[in-house]
Amino acid sequence: MDGSHRRAGILLGTVGTALAVAGPVMLWRGSRGKNEIRGELAAQKITFPDRGLPAELAPHAGRRVETGPDAHAYAEFIKGNIAHTTGGRTYSELSAELHAAGDDEKLAELRQTAFMGQSLRASLMSAYQAWHLTTLVTGLGAALTGLGVALVATADALAPRSSRRS
Repeated sequence: MDGSHRRAGILLGTVGTALAVAGPVMLWRGSRGKNEIRGELAAQKITFPDRGLPAELAPHAGRRVETGPDAHAYAEFIKGNIAHTTGGRTYSELSAELHAAGDDEKLAELRQTAFMGQSLRASLMSAYQAWHLTTLVTGLGAALTGLGVALVATADALAPRSSRRS
């Protein structure tokens, strides 16, 4: 075997080993991240109402929010409630109306309701996005583990026969 094959085998083995080590770390971090998200969502004790949900959210009736997809569904529920309560106006639009109207207590309360609803919705959407990120990390971890093992096996196949014997 010439020197270029030997160097290629060493390079493949080194990169493969690095990937085979990094992959499981990513799998572990992705799994741990999902568990952290579940724990945080469960601690909030958010439960969908038993009745009165829009048709697309009806399957969630009475269930607790414990996963990223649950958080997204509840954020959509809040979005509908905010739109209903504010007549479709956003916090920013209500603020502009309040500044133009002067001292309007009812409009100020409506703006506060919009603010609180949007804040909770943003937190739930962050949990949903983090859920997707942990899924991506877990998938990449699995892919890197497989690629690392394949590269190590290829490096072993390229190794001279005399160095393969124990």
